[in-house]
Formats: sequence, structure tokens, C-alpha cells
Amino acid sequence: MMEPYSAQFSIDQEGISRLIPEEPGVYLFSDEKGRVLYVGKAKSLKKRLLSYLRPHGSPSPKTTLMLSRAKGLDTIITSSEKEAFLLESNLIKKHLPRYNVVLRDDKRYPCLVLDIKNPFPRLRVTRKMKKDGRIYFGPFSSAMAVRETLRAVDRIFLLRKCKGDAVKRRLRPCINYQIGRCLGPCSHEIGSEIYKEVVEKVRLFLEGKNNELLKRLQSEMAGASEDLDFEKAARLRDQINAVRKTAEKQNVTSPRMLDLDIVGLASEGALFQLVILFVRKGALTGSRNYRWRSQGGSEEEVMESFLKQYYEGSPFIPPEILVSIKLEEAGSIASWFSDLAEKRINIRQPKRGEGKRLVSIAVANARSLLRSVPEETEQDIISDLQELLRLSARPGIIEAVDISSLSGREAVGAIVAFSEGKPLVSRYRSYKIRETEGPDDYGMMAEVIRRRIKEGDLPDLIIVDGGRGHLETVSRVVKDLIQESPPALAAIAKPDPSRGEEIEKIYVPGRRNPITPGRDSTALKLLIRIRDEVHRRAISFHRQVRGKKFKGSELDLIEGLGPKRRNILLSAFRDASSVLEAGEEELASIAGIGIETARRICLYRRAKSDASPE
Repeated sequence: MMEPYSAQFSIDQEGISRLIPEEPGVYLFSDEKGRVLYVGKAKSLKKRLLSYLRPHGSPSPKTTLMLSRAKGLDTIITSSEKEAFLLESNLIKKHLPRYNVVLRDDKRYPCLVLDIKNPFPRLRVTRKMKKDGRIYFGPFSSAMAVRETLRAVDRIFLLRKCKGDAVKRRLRPCINYQIGRCLGPCSHEIGSEIYKEVVEKVRLFLEGKNNELLKRLQSEMAGASEDLDFEKAARLRDQINAVRKTAEKQNVTSPRMLDLDIVGLASEGALFQLVILFVRKGALTGSRNYRWRSQGGSEEEVMESFLKQYYEGSPFIPPEILVSIKLEEAGSIASWFSDLAEKRINIRQPKRGEGKRLVSIAVANARSLLRSVPEETEQDIISDLQELLRLSARPGIIEAVDISSLSGREAVGAIVAFSEGKPLVSRYRSYKIRETEGPDDYGMMAEVIRRRIKEGDLPDLIIVDGGRGHLETVSRVVKDLIQESPPALAAIAKPDPSRGEEIEKIYVPGRRNPITPGRDSTALKLLIRIRDEVHRRAISFHRQVRGKKFKGSELDLIEGLGPKRRNILLSAFRDASSVLEAGEEELASIAGIGIETARRICLYRRAKSDASPE
């Protein structure tokens, strides 16, 4: 593949005609400060860029406004249009240009995975689909949907539930075996062929092939009855009833048992609402919705931008995508998706029949959500925040920083990011404090800011969770490290009830007294939301760090129990608590432990019990 290269040009018709080739690639318009305003893709860079300067008809208000602010132009030539699609998507995610429609959704949707190469696989949830020989089911529209499916499989089929890819031998089976929900390969000799039959039934169930599964179960039930194995027949009867009951809940949308996505779009003025419906094996499995404000944008632009950004990094692209808007580049985008998915992908706007009905449902949902839009949008709130803090530039990207520690120990820092008032998870960061010792909040805050600045790609505004002292600390670091165009700074402090304060105080550099907005200020509510989110992340990361440090420490407290014997015990039992609950004879029977070590463990348990309060 040819390496893409970039060049910089002035925005004039003569220069573009003379210097820019008729090759596929990506172009970037930037303002006087070098900030990227718009990223676009073209089959022919020359033709596309000249169309901005020699438009057929009147250009859109959005294009006119963007060109009035654009002072620089960069182009990157690629070896193919498909490579240009990918580069465009990556540059939009990197720069978040103001005049692009940016999909701010960094979630990896959950899937279920079965490792059929494992003789005793378990069904588990994952958010990463890989080409590794495992079988993936999904993605599901929400964590709740995947948990409900997993619970149904656990209830109906006898797959093992214990963690880990390898089956660890146990002296006694777990509770799932005792209540008849697991074959117990950890404590019983189960043939891999018997277990494989269960895996195949789970696969049929998750692929929606319920009729085939029911025929197989009914055949097995009849065979068990003929063999007078009535206990097995009753168990199979219960499985059949459970599968039928689950199948009845599924909302069959397509009788052809297809996998497809249906994308419907509605708009009102500058506001666009999009709904995507997921159909898997003919059943509607869930939906998601997205909303944008794009002044002067078109429905075709929004739909095209959504498809390219949503599916570019998606682990699963269905064979067919139905859209409510006719797209000029549908064929080119489908060809790119086909390469990504390594199968044929079709994008179309259906004109009749079942496809048109499904798209109408998606559009109706989008229109309903559009009518429920609150009067004040995120765009208005950001403007309110700019006015409240008296900022010279609009704070489109905001980051917040907070510290968490236990009297200075296991100290951590966290940063969260918001774009246009919404969380931008891809820019979230967590830091372990390395340089600052002891309970020094100011020093820790300075360390986190220094490390964040070194990473580059800074936000428009940094919010500090703290008071005037925290803000002054951060201001000094920013002044020392950034000479040109530093981010704006502000701090938010909780009210002090002892002073009769009821509303959060906002500190900004160069102002002695804090800003005290009204209780109903939407800008204040946004700041509180951002402050609470960074506080939550800092505390969660601190608990995670503490948990890792102290994990397994109770067995370390037992005199004479070294790492080797501790690992033997943890292999035989589920965890340290199970080890301490076991009897002396059971512990002594484990190879490598012996009666003396077993007595030490039991003595520790008794001593711990005697020391505990009633």
C-alpha cells in the first residue's frame, strides 16, 4: 500500500487548479490558529476542492460559514478511495472538527463468546470481537440484553459457569452442579463428546435456530423415554418448555431470518435525530439513538457521516443496511464496508415491501424522539458556560481533573473529557501518582497536569475539582509549560454549610472572589455533572489500585505458608475464603500441603474467629 502524504496550500482557485492532483485523498480546512475546521474525503481532490470555490448553485450556509473562517488547507493523497474513507474517519475522531458531524460514541457493545477449540468451553461476555476461531454472538444493544440472554442460557443448558479458560480440578463440585445447572467437569469425568453436544445446543439457541433445536431435544426426549430413563426425559422436557417460552418473547421482524440494521433519520431545523434498529436472525434485538445539532447541514451529510464513523470500528457489520435517505456514495461506502467485514455488504434505501416498512418504523421512532427534545440543547449550555466563565473562545472540549488517595497512600489522579456537553470516553485517563509523596493534594494535582500536558492534544477548558489553591497550582504548571494558546482554567468547589453557603463556587484565574451562579444555572449543572464524573472515576480507580495491592493478603498472614503452597491451595479451591472454610482433613489430603500446614491454617482461622467481636 502506498504511504499517504500531505501538503499545505492556500485557499485560492488558481493554486488548487495548478497544484492539487486528481487523486483520491482527504482534505482538511483549518482556521488562523491551525485548528481543524472540517475534514472531507474525495475521489478527486482537485474536483472536490474546486467545487467549494466554484459551486453549482448556492452553497449551504454551513459551507459558507466554514469557508469564511478557513485560512489554511491541507491535503493527504491516498492510494485508493477506500483508504481515504478510513483516513477521513480517523482524522475526524482525532480533531473533532467543528463543521463535521462527529459521532461521539466510544462504547464497545457487549457480545457472547464460545471458544469451540476448548474441550469444555464456557459462555462469557466480552466487548472485543476478534478473528481467533471463537464463535461470537451479538453484538447486543445493551448490557442488560446480554445479561438476560446469558441468564437464559445458564438456566436452560448445562454449560460450566466457573471462571477461566481451563477447567481446574476440584475436590467437591460447585453449587451449580448440585442444583442441576452444570455437568461438573471440574470434579467428574465428563467425556468431551457429551459436553460438545451441550455446546452445539447452545449455539443453535443463540443463532436463533429454535426449530432445529426443539426437534433435536424432542428426539432425545423420545429416546430417553424408550430407554425408561424418565429422569433424563423430564429434564429434556423442561428444556423444551424453556426454549419455547424464550422463543415466544422474541419479536420476529423479518420472516427471512436475516441480520440487518435499519437506520432512520428525522430533522427539524439544525437538529437531527437518528435511530438504528438491530435485527438479528429475523428478530428485533434492540435499538440505539443519536442526536446532533448541525447548523446548515443536510440529512444526507448526517446519514453518510454516521454510517462511516459507526461501522468503521464496528466488530460486526450486517450483510444489509437499510437507510431512510438516498446516498450518492452508498456504493462506495458499501464496497469499503465489504473489505472491512470480508463479506458482501449492501446499503440501500428500500422503495417498497418489508424493507420500506422497517425503515418507516425507524423514522417514526426518530421523529418521536425529536419531539421530546428539551428546549435548551447542549449547544446552548456550552454558550452559557462560555458567558459564565467569560471565556474568549467557545469551550467545545472540556476536561476535568481530580485526585484520590488514602492519607497520601495509593494516590491516583483521573481526567474525564466532555465534548459539546457529552462524555467523550476515548479521552478519559487514569494516573498513578509517582513523584509526589505523602498527603500533598497540590503536588499530586500538579503532577497529573504536567503529565497530561506532555501528552498533547489539550482541551479548550480544564476544570479542577477543588478551590482557589488547587486552581493556582494548576495555573502555575500551565504557565510554565505552555507559552502559546493555553487552555482556559476554572475550579469548582463545594459549598461550605458552616458559612451558610448553598451553591457551588466557581474560581477563575485573575478574579479574587468566586463566581456564584444561580441555583437554576444550566452552565453550573454541567460543571457539577463533569465534577461528579471525574470524582467518580478517581475514586473507582483508587479502589481498583487498593484492591490489587491487598488481593490475597489474608493467606500471606498465615505463618509457614509460602507462595508455592498458597498457589496449590488456590488451585484446589475457589479463593482464599474457601481455603479458610475447609476442614483440617480436607486440607491435609491435598498433595503438597500435609497435616502440619493444614493445622496452621486451622489455627489461624480459630485465632481470627476468637479475635472477632460478637
